Amino acid sequence: MSVTTSAPTDSAAHRLKELCGDIVHLPGDPSYDAVRMPWNVAVDQRPAAVAVPASADQVAAVVRHCAVLGLRVAPQSTGHAAAALVQHDLDDVVVLRTGELRGVTVDAERRVARVGGGTLWQEVVEAAAPHGLAALHGSSPDVAVAGYALGGGIGWYARKLGLATNSITAVELVTADGEQLRATTEENAELFWAVRGGGGSFGVVTALELRLFPIADAYAGMMLWDLQHAEKVVRHWAAWSATAPEEVTTALRVMRFPPMPELPEFLRGRQLVVVDGAVLGDDERGAELVAGLRALEPEMDTFARTPAAALSRLHMDPEGPTPSVGGSACFDALTDGAVDAFLAAVGPGVQTSLMIAELRQLGGALGRPAPDGGALSMVPAAYLGFFVAIAATPEMAQQGMVDVARTTTALEPWSNGKSFLNFAEGPADVAAAYEEGAWARLRAVRSAVDPREVFLANHVVPGE
Repeated sequence: MSVTTSAPTDSAAHRLKELCGDIVHLPGDPSYDAVRMPWNVAVDQRPAAVAVPASADQVAAVVRHCAVLGLRVAPQSTGHAAAALVQHDLDDVVVLRTGELRGVTVDAERRVARVGGGTLWQEVVEAAAPHGLAALHGSSPDVAVAGYALGGGIGWYARKLGLATNSITAVELVTADGEQLRATTEENAELFWAVRGGGGSFGVVTALELRLFPIADAYAGMMLWDLQHAEKVVRHWAAWSATAPEEVTTALRVMRFPPMPELPEFLRGRQLVVVDGAVLGDDERGAELVAGLRALEPEMDTFARTPAAALSRLHMDPEGPTPSVGGSACFDALTDGAVDAFLAAVGPGVQTSLMIAELRQLGGALGRPAPDGGALSMVPAAYLGFFVAIAATPEMAQQGMVDVARTTTALEPWSNGKSFLNFAEGPADVAAAYEEGAWARLRAVRSAVDPREVFLANHVVPGE
């Protein structure tokens, strides 16, 4: 790892450290290179300073001093999407890591969980499960709740229950002047509307309250085929998923695994097609819904009654720091032409560095405005494409971006031009993630709560 040179002693960042003490790490400090490292270790983020507060009061102090010193603040929990942040100039930015703000309290009677701003999803899943409850978590157990939920959040119950952001019932956050606020539908209501889907442009979230759902288990699992069967599997899944009822949420992936010894034998060095997902219904209903996929004779089929606590690992997303590059696109339909283009880009016989080429099934509750929803109450698309390459070296990162761009370009004729920012790994048209009226309203809220634009989000909502 390269060592970052020290900051000038008269810099604003140095003054911040004098004011806040050892929770602030500067370039040149022995700790700086470790604390600046995001989950996506392919991203080389080098801010003016990194702050690692251990309490809401410490968050407030950092933000308050940054505002006075002319420094901007970039809230960051795990840094899964740090590739979007480093598209911005970080020379005057303090990355505020919230990983010390952890903890989950479940109120089973009210079906609500209160979670610290740096809490990971697996912590919430495991706390809720003994009560027969589940949260609207995503497909990765070590993604932080706040970043995922503020940006939208699509998980295995999404087509029935909608975006995770609209399950938030309260937010505790620090605003640009260092004030600690609580926002709900009744208190700071406009700010509450904005943060639910508007991301990190409005403050640093120190705690969230989330609605839980009476889900103890689901009919869930995965089916796996060798890549040579991609044609029949992708075409069947595209046709089936277009009309499937909303109690089922699935994803299809073309996956290329390196011959790494730590991988299980059924994955090691192989090229595969995988369909995974969950059905909110009994076993008979679940088997009925996936019967067509079963008829395609997968070599592995794990669909069965599955505890809710296990669903966060169903997708086999990597845990722990991982170097990657990626891109995404939204589609209104998977026509025959779109399937042809997908197979031509990532199917059998294609040479590509993409480890994952994924299509997620949307629609259902995701396609309807949520009652009392926030800035992002639905996703205006029927499918979401997500394309990822491992970037263990700069050369691999460069080739990965070439192949991501090649794939998104091949599918561009079928893209609807919308953005879903949870999956936007780089520069994105942020306005395209929202309805026109919502975008204008978001900008007005940003001007009201952060007129000097102290906060720098991965995907910026600018003031008016």
